[in-house]
Amino acid sequence: MCSLPVPREPLRRVAVTGGTHGNEMSGVYLARHWLQAPAELQRLSFSAVPVLANPAATAACRRYVDHDLNRAFTSSFLNSRPTPDDPYEVTRARELNQLLGPKASGRAFDFVLDLHNTTANMGTCLIAKSSHEVFAMHLCRHLQLQYPELSCQVFLYQRSGEESYNLDSVAKNGLALELGPQPQGVLRADIFSRMRTLVATVLDFIELFNQASHTGAAFPAFEMEAYRPVGVVDFPRTDAGNLAGTVHPQLQDRDFQPLQPGAPIFQMFSGEDLLYDGESTVYPVFINEAAYYEKGIAFVQTEKFTFTVPAMPVLNPVPSPAS
Repeated sequence: MCSLPVPREPLRRVAVTGGTHGNEMSGVYLARHWLQAPAELQRLSFSAVPVLANPAATAACRRYVDHDLNRAFTSSFLNSRPTPDDPYEVTRARELNQLLGPKASGRAFDFVLDLHNTTANMGTCLIAKSSHEVFAMHLCRHLQLQYPELSCQVFLYQRSGEESYNLDSVAKNGLALELGPQPQGVLRADIFSRMRTLVATVLDFIELFNQASHTGAAFPAFEMEAYRPVGVVDFPRTDAGNLAGTVHPQLQDRDFQPLQPGAPIFQMFSGEDLLYDGESTVYPVFINEAAYYEKGIAFVQTEKFTFTVPAMPVLNPVPSPAS
């Protein structure tokens, strides 16, 4: 059951961030476009701010320069004393925290939408911290209803007791779009267009929420299905740490599909298959994600669960900001 309070006032301060990873090109080029032509992000009750999150990595067409920016928004990084030896992304995280936060403060932005691509066959994936994010869950449901053909899956990354670490966590409400498959450093027209359309629909939903007291729109409770991580699996490796096999053809591209005990997960270079030896069915995601080779992750194991999202009350009428 979701339990965090829902917004009581209209969401006025909204940002759309791209290039958090500098080689995920849909968000990079959308952010660049909107910085030059921001009118597309304008709505009656608010105007979203475009942000190129990691300009140095974007210029180099690399995921990051020194440290994964989307893992740098923790209290240990944000609140530590700056030094000349800090990784570039830690310094940039502090800058973004000042721009969009500060995290967990009343001055933080109302909503941040962060744009990502994956090399895995994740389709249209909506990433939030947890099921307790009431506004984000209503937004996810809206996207699922608007685009049933996209089968928008919801991935809730935060484990119990774990601090949120990604960029959109600096805002009061946030969501990440993860679209794939798209190679690193490559811009695909279909995925670029899909992301652009989804961003527009997200902004339209925020406008709908802001104007609900005037339009009579309602946000009733509902049941939602989502996926949450339960573990990670590394590739089989040699004693020297090199790969000893690769993702099995029967697992490749089957993100969010059930993986049964005894099913093949790796094809060894020596010829035999390595089987999944877990005791229960899991749902792998980020299968063979290029960016996760360095993290020692061949895929993330998730469990599928269903939970209740409570209704969002309609806001009291609030005058729209002056143009």
